[in-house]
Amino acid sequence: MTDKNAIIDRFIRYARVNSQSDNGSSSCPSSTGQIELARLILEDLAEIGCTEISLDRNGYIMASIPSNVNKVVPVIGFIAHLDTSPDFSGKNVNPRVIENYDGSDIPLDPEGQIMLRPSEFPELLNYTGQDLIVTDGKTLLGADDKAGVTEIIEAIKFLNLNPDIPHGKIKIGFTPDEEIGRGADRFDVKKFGADFAYTMDGGAIGELEFENFNAASVVVSIQGRNVHPGTAKDKMINALQIAADLHNMLPSNERPENTEGYEGFFHLSRIEGTVDKARMDYIIRDHDFARFTERKNILAEIVAGFNTRYPAGTVKAAARDQYYNMKEKIMPVYQIIDLAAAAIRQAGIEPVIIPIRGGTDGSKLSYMGLPTPNLFTGGHNFHGRFEFIPAQSMEKAVEVIINIVRIAAS
Repeated sequence: MTDKNAIIDRFIRYARVNSQSDNGSSSCPSSTGQIELARLILEDLAEIGCTEISLDRNGYIMASIPSNVNKVVPVIGFIAHLDTSPDFSGKNVNPRVIENYDGSDIPLDPEGQIMLRPSEFPELLNYTGQDLIVTDGKTLLGADDKAGVTEIIEAIKFLNLNPDIPHGKIKIGFTPDEEIGRGADRFDVKKFGADFAYTMDGGAIGELEFENFNAASVVVSIQGRNVHPGTAKDKMINALQIAADLHNMLPSNERPENTEGYEGFFHLSRIEGTVDKARMDYIIRDHDFARFTERKNILAEIVAGFNTRYPAGTVKAAARDQYYNMKEKIMPVYQIIDLAAAAIRQAGIEPVIIPIRGGTDGSKLSYMGLPTPNLFTGGHNFHGRFEFIPAQSMEKAVEVIINIVRIAAS
């Protein structure tokens, strides 16, 4: 049996390291905290008996454990990311454990001003009687993806302590900057040497995912003309007003808060500016590639329209594709989904095969030649103060990793 307390202790130790990525940095990794965490993990990989351990100058960790069977079996990789979201504080993370959760409201901060309530997050009631790791209400928790890192390391530790469990060669990879869309950019697939892999980067227990959004980022820049409002008639060009008008031309029912499942969206993630100049940051998402392309065209046509109403070049849009739906690369090797589903069932869980409403390193890796679907870590409410993860879900994730390599070798 895996050691629940060891899993909790390792996760909390990693969670306390501030490894937020930085979208404003051009370095790789984008923050020094990721290197701090990487060096801690290197020590742990050596301690649990890994071989071929490396940390490259870009912050990518790789390690192996050799096969213990005398036949050819697939080389399987397990991958997680080091960074946490830059969108909510990851500094001074102070996790605590709610043992034997009783289904009541959980006060996150000492004053009880911030509450994690089942009335707002009903999934909490699925975990009554379990041990929940929560925040102190001031930071994110970092289960995305330090839970994945923890689960991979604990599974490898268990396998090395139990050499009677058959397995082929296993590859381990930890990447930087996944949260800012760069996690697989400098991943050396050839060096990694796996036939296929799984990212441990999903949500609730049982999730298995091989479809994700096609994704693009768009920066809209608006150049206004600031004139005293008392003499502004026919002279002022209010960049903020253009920003508001532009956003209101996008369909309001196609925003993240109004969509689910396979429904795509336009998401205004940041807006700043003055009358003279404004900037809007959008992300565009859709599982269907044709609809994804159409969404980019819709925004481009809106921008073009403003440049006919105002001087040419008043509004500019710079779009960048970020990643694509990995389904195209996974379907030809669907047996790796069947393998994961069997491993989940052997852990006593029914697989929940759903599309990812987001991205994953596995998308880019799949297009780089390493098919990489996504497995659950057990976490909920990622990227904010209401994040939590049941320790028992993490135990099951460890068990699934072990089952995958054992089934593949049998």
